Amino acid sequence: MGDVIVRGMLQKDIDQVMNIERICFSMPWSKASLENELTNELAYYQVAEVSGEIAAYMGMWKIIDECHITNVAVLPEYRNKGIAGMLINKMIEICKSSEISYMTLEVRISNEPAINLYKKFGFYAVGKRPNYYVKPLEDALIMWMELPEPYFSD
Repeated sequence: MGDVIVRGMLQKDIDQVMNIERICFSMPWSKASLENELTNELAYYQVAEVSGEIAAYMGMWKIIDECHITNVAVLPEYRNKGIAGMLINKMIEICKSSEISYMTLEVRISNEPAINLYKKFGFYAVGKRPNYYVKPLEDALIMWMELPEPYFSD
């Protein structure tokens, strides 16, 4: 695997991100939805590029002082290589510099690898959303993380 470059998602990335959506999710977002996120001033989307190919992406919405993670997806051949962690680190960095106090997400209750990854970053379960996912029907685990207050010294 070559070097991983984490950067903001661009219009030219949409087709590759759509491919990741189709591979990773039973109910993928539409191309129009992803394109709309590029002009949504409350949305932040990052991609992980390896040797010119988009291997993964992650999106979030800023809602007042909270960040809601919308999607995290990694192509199967790039999983377990630390790429999702790099994207999460970047999003945490963006949140800290944007005066965001909390991050939240939903994850399939059966997706133990993702749940364990989020826990490593300090997310914890706060509840469930019954039948949140379809194809297959499944509950979502709601996870939250409080970001530390910025530390300023004199």
